[in-house]
Amino acid sequence: MIIFIVIGALGLLLLLVALPLGDVFDIGDGALSGTSLGAGALAFGAIGAIVTANGLPTGWAYVASAVFALLTVVGMQRLVARLKASEDGQPRTLTGVQGVVTSTVAPGRSGEVSLDDARELERRLAWADVEIAEGTRIVVVEQSGGRVKVTPATPTD
Repeated sequence: MIIFIVIGALGLLLLLVALPLGDVFDIGDGALSGTSLGAGALAFGAIGAIVTANGLPTGWAYVASAVFALLTVVGMQRLVARLKASEDGQPRTLTGVQGVVTSTVAPGRSGEVSLDDARELERRLAWADVEIAEGTRIVVVEQSGGRVKVTPATPTD
């Protein structure tokens, strides 16, 4: 029973370290995460301790622990992969997106623009090399974090 407690405790420790640190413990370029390995080791230890405490043979404890740990690792890995795929922190470029000036933009002074992209729900701070009056159509030529550099749009843009 001691071996199951030790493996479970190591799994819990790995899980507690891997959860806040994320991808640090990924193996095989994300094929296996530290989170899923920690959960699997924790499950192995818990099931082994439960089976042994109920007086079943040690062989059954190892088989049940291994099966449950494998199912836990696979399930957790699928969950981690699904959560990573749903992250919306993926960077995207706004260069070429058109919009309209909502607060005059001038050299040395930021203004605001509203962009015509469906994913742009808020106004963005903008800068330009020339003064652009409120209501003027613009096109984004550069991006720096959440700010954009704009120029007046030509009629063919």
